[in-house]
Amino acid sequence: MSDIVDLTAAERRMQGALDSVRREFSTVRTGRANPAILDRVEVEAYGSKMPLRSVANVGVPEPRLLTVTPFDPGTLKAIERAIDNADIGLNPQNDGKIIRLPIPELTEDRRKQFIRMVRGYAEEGRVSVRNVRRDEMRDLQELKKMGEISEDDERRAEAELQQLTNQYVKRIDSALADKEAELLEV
Repeated sequence: MSDIVDLTAAERRMQGALDSVRREFSTVRTGRANPAILDRVEVEAYGSKMPLRSVANVGVPEPRLLTVTPFDPGTLKAIERAIDNADIGLNPQNDGKIIRLPIPELTEDRRKQFIRMVRGYAEEGRVSVRNVRRDEMRDLQELKKMGEISEDDERRAEAELQQLTNQYVKRIDSALADKEAELLEV
């Protein structure tokens, strides 16, 4: 990195975009039980919407089964309703104490639907990374305009910024390839 222009803030923001994409990927269901697929589920409890993990414990007793144990048994119906409404392709089975969520095999159509979804998340991540680059480029142009950096420093920093952008786009693409492989695994 050049001495004059510090790109650590840009790198931190790009890392945030990558982390966000990975979090989104973890909420997409594959053929295996993963508690992260319930991260987006919001439960209407105690007069407000709350994340599922705030009102229940999520366990993985078997490779193809999730269990949801509410902290307060009175929220069982609300949790079941929230899982139903979340449209994650799971059918809750309520036994009065816990909710069991058997993970069915993914159909070919559902796999394709999930792959489209993760590709969309990856594209959002790439756009976020490019937006960071755009903001930083604008800042560099301002610094040059105000005479705080030379044209050579600006060009050098822009090249480094482009390199950083390419690096994070590749990481997002790599995470996407891993998730697609996981979804296509039978």
